[in-house]
Amino acid sequence: MYQTLAWYVSLILMIFIVGVFLFVVLNTARRKDYEPIQKKWYRFRNIYFVALLIIMGTVSYFTLSDLPFERPVYGADENPVIVDVKAIQFGWNLSQTEFKVGEPIEFDITSEDVNHGFGLYDESMTLLAQTQAMPNYTNTVFYTFDKPGTYQILCMEYCGLAHHIMIGEITVTE
Repeated sequence: MYQTLAWYVSLILMIFIVGVFLFVVLNTARRKDYEPIQKKWYRFRNIYFVALLIIMGTVSYFTLSDLPFERPVYGADENPVIVDVKAIQFGWNLSQTEFKVGEPIEFDITSEDVNHGFGLYDESMTLLAQTQAMPNYTNTVFYTFDKPGTYQILCMEYCGLAHHIMIGEITVTE
């Protein structure tokens, strides 16, 4: 959703900039007294700046209101399944790997050795959640699976020669 919105906003702004560029190119051959034009465009520039500030502020508010992603995605009366995740070169140690659909899960992620990137992917390799796995620090990711299947945990930060085999699997059932 955010990518589509960003694409359309970018496309509209690019078309607008091309239009302004074409307007300037087509009108540069005419010689006029530039002082009235400068005053007019300074006024337009100020209005444009304020409008852009309001639009971008509004867009930022609505697109960033979902952050932080690390907040719980379950109700206060629900207790999540707490999963301890330890990254080691070149694998993942999870305290639990089988879950049920709709079950809130709290992944507490740390590393035994170097920095790793914890990336949770679905079967079509769409990134669902991510964080850093760092030594002597625990990051928490909250997630609730809405479909059964096999999910993968991939390291997203190069951690050594066997980085490419650092894959963990999670099974989600009905």
